[in-house]
Amino acid sequence: MAIALEFRKTDEDLTGRSKWWGFPDMPESLEYPEVPIDEDYSDPLTFICQIRCEELAELDTEGLLPHEGMLWFFGSLDYFLGNPEAECNPGMGEWQAPFFKVLYSKDCGTLHTHVTVYDDGTPACMPAEAISFRKCDDTSDDTRLLGRPYLQEINEQYHDYVSLLQIDENDDWGLRFYDCGMLCMLLQPQDLEERRFQYTKCYLHSF
Repeated sequence: MAIALEFRKTDEDLTGRSKWWGFPDMPESLEYPEVPIDEDYSDPLTFICQIRCEELAELDTEGLLPHEGMLWFFGSLDYFLGNPEAECNPGMGEWQAPFFKVLYSKDCGTLHTHVTVYDDGTPACMPAEAISFRKCDDTSDDTRLLGRPYLQEINEQYHDYVSLLQIDENDDWGLRFYDCGMLCMLLQPQDLEERRFQYTKCYLHSF
């Protein structure tokens, strides 16, 4: 079974917990990923979510995901969040490595919140939302962890991959993948078992 993600707006402190948007809480050993724009400038990737692995352990009955530590997902989503002036728009198809990143740390004892702001000092992020988890079908159209890609075009191209994170469009966030699409981060089963998240692939399909 796959694991669907459900979101809830909240004023709670989500530091160190599973959350969507906001700022990532990471060990000092991990650097915030960026996309090189030119020789002198790099653009921070959009922080998508962090998953506190023990929060979903009871749903991951096959033990596909780690059951301790934290997963972090980043991607070049500014354009798809309604910023037509975004310098990084990876477009359709498979994204190259600089445009997305998946990080994992087993040790989350001491976390540092990576705050990014615009030139005027306002937060350079969407407001953080709490995440809850529920079981869902392996090929559902939910925003979810695990299973197979919902879109047949992605499923056929990555037939031997697990859908590590599938992201559907969301009107509440203004998140649109062109006309109608989904973003999938995918990993081969052996790499998932060995926790080699650096081999994750990312693919955007839109109709």
